[in-house]
Amino acid sequence: MRWLFALMLVALMVSSLNAQRTPFSKNDTIRAAYLASNPAQAMKDPATGEVRGVVPDLVRELERTRGVKVSLIGRPNPQGVIDAVRNGEAEIGFVAYNPERAGPVEFTKPYLLVNQTFMVMNDSQIKSIADIDRQGRKLGATRADSIALYLRRTLKVGTLIELDDTSQETIQRLLRDGAIDAYGSNRQRLTDWTKDAKGVRLLSDDLYGVEQAIIVPGGRRDALDAAN
Repeated sequence: MRWLFALMLVALMVSSLNAQRTPFSKNDTIRAAYLASNPAQAMKDPATGEVRGVVPDLVRELERTRGVKVSLIGRPNPQGVIDAVRNGEAEIGFVAYNPERAGPVEFTKPYLLVNQTFMVMNDSQIKSIADIDRQGRKLGATRADSIALYLRRTLKVGTLIELDDTSQETIQRLLRDGAIDAYGSNRQRLTDWTKDAKGVRLLSDDLYGVEQAIIVPGGRRDALDAAN
């Protein structure tokens, strides 16, 4: 009888531990989607191929504190991260908070602010953020990116041009040709771009800091509390 009681006690302890450590998943593996194109989240070491940065650091801490294995799933854009969590392809995701994105997923408290600014031609009359929202200004941004969503809400007289092809070469060509007067994105990405680029510069100030957060499926309060 004593051994039966002991087995029951161990089973209850294991069950309790699993409930505490894996609110995100039914097993001991958590799939985490992240924005592979955002250097503020993660970057791949060109020599080793290892993914490093804020998101991998948070994932390692999640593994340590929850006793689970976390696999990273790179997605090309924010909507891809949201879709992965919403469709059950990932238990959690890392993406910037925007009110337009809430609903199918829920956002934790922010863990990081990523500054957003603009790249312009060297001879541009745009000297600071105060010069951005002016009559006739054509402001480029990646379609549905955080800064594009922000500009949709806040621009008064400037014109937002949402772009699908936002490779470095394309953006520089659009700036040279005058198709856009400025291109907005996170400062870290634009800083990397301007290291080798000629004829362009970054504004010295920032438009705003976008909140980076962890997302869980809508209605999963237990997972949201655990992520927070």
